[in-house]
Amino acid sequence: MKKEIFKHEIRIIKDTFSRLLRRNAETNLIKLIKKTHPADLAIVFRYFNEDEQLQVFNLMPKSDETVEFLIELDDTLVASLLNLEKPEKIVNLIQDASANDQSYLLGILKENQSQSVIDLLKIEEKEEIEEIMGYPEDSAGTMMTTDVFTLYQDTTCGDAIKALQDQKDAEMVFYLYITNEDDNLVGVASLRALATTPSDKILNEIMVKRVHTVRPETDQEDVAQIVAQYNYLAVPVVDSDNFLLGIVTVDDVVDVIREEATEDFLQMAGAGKDREILLKSSWENAKARLPWLFASWIGGIIAASIIGRFEYMLESFIALAAFIPVIIGMGGNIGTQSSTIIVRGMATGRIELGNEFKILFKEIRVGLILGSLYGLLLGLFANFKFIDTDPLLGVVVGLSICCSMLLATAVGSFTPLILRKLDIDPAIATGPFVTTSIDILGVLLYFFIAGSLLNI
Repeated sequence: MKKEIFKHEIRIIKDTFSRLLRRNAETNLIKLIKKTHPADLAIVFRYFNEDEQLQVFNLMPKSDETVEFLIELDDTLVASLLNLEKPEKIVNLIQDASANDQSYLLGILKENQSQSVIDLLKIEEKEEIEEIMGYPEDSAGTMMTTDVFTLYQDTTCGDAIKALQDQKDAEMVFYLYITNEDDNLVGVASLRALATTPSDKILNEIMVKRVHTVRPETDQEDVAQIVAQYNYLAVPVVDSDNFLLGIVTVDDVVDVIREEATEDFLQMAGAGKDREILLKSSWENAKARLPWLFASWIGGIIAASIIGRFEYMLESFIALAAFIPVIIGMGGNIGTQSSTIIVRGMATGRIELGNEFKILFKEIRVGLILGSLYGLLLGLFANFKFIDTDPLLGVVVGLSICCSMLLATAVGSFTPLILRKLDIDPAIATGPFVTTSIDILGVLLYFFIAGSLLNI
């Protein structure tokens, strides 16, 4: 119900923008832009054509809401908007934004334009941005917020509350990060603990000393896993000397989880891993999917060659040809299901080192159960459909689909586990590689069983 209400509200905002754009009602458009939440505006923005997008963006004021809108917007659209702007205007737009937001937006721009903007920023801002942009892509360092509120460990709770009241720009003050005399992170305390503790107690007495931290080079997916596992609102980022560099907040982690999930599903479907593939041109879209489909094409050629090799069987027992699509289709489907379950389990931490074989054998048992069931059903159908043929046809078809589905679950489950051992992204396993290999093996198995039982 809430989803339908949200869709309805977005549709109303979209229709209102479209009506005002047709009338070129700039005054009313500016009012509507100010009233619309940046996240909602980013969704509606995708429905505009290029001229309308440019018109709306030019009407947006220099404000935190405009920067938030750009952060919410797809990278492709951000690039198309800012690449047309002069460096001076971009500086004017982002100069009051946080360093991680600035570095994120600058990372989308072309290198020469990005450098021109950085050169125009203040010295301290320039150094901070260059440091953040120097970290590996998709790492904790590129995500972290550097505006962190810290307190000395011997500060009393009363003084801490007073200091906290003066902090207007600090990010995520649900946690208080506590340091020693060398500015090393030594503990963390929740805002609740601070508020419910007598004012004369010092922070060292109430803080949690065992703090989960990450390094700036830590992959963003690992950071997301820590947040999800321990239900944190933020994770501190420290250097080798345990000096607090910044924090990664839960709102950024939610975006990471969504992006990583989208990327994994695209890879599993064999559509590349570009999260913004829907915004690409037809040619760019086709180019991204070309290598994946080429693997399927090669597999199809091999499968066709195998079928041609056993042409003599089909000529003497034509009914065999009717069940080839079923054998291939059922094997491919259950293989993709198994590999999707395994890849998702690894991504969410459900499949760890030590329990892989337990999960593998469980999936194989599932394949055996489903294969036996559908083998029985298809065998009975074959005998009723081709009642005048050899009664062993039902046995051949039933046994083939059972073995094909059993093999498919094994391949679909085993391949991602092997790829992880080889330090290759397991998400790529569920694309054409699994389905193509299952098609080839399934056809081979089918003709082998038919040749053995029907004596062709």
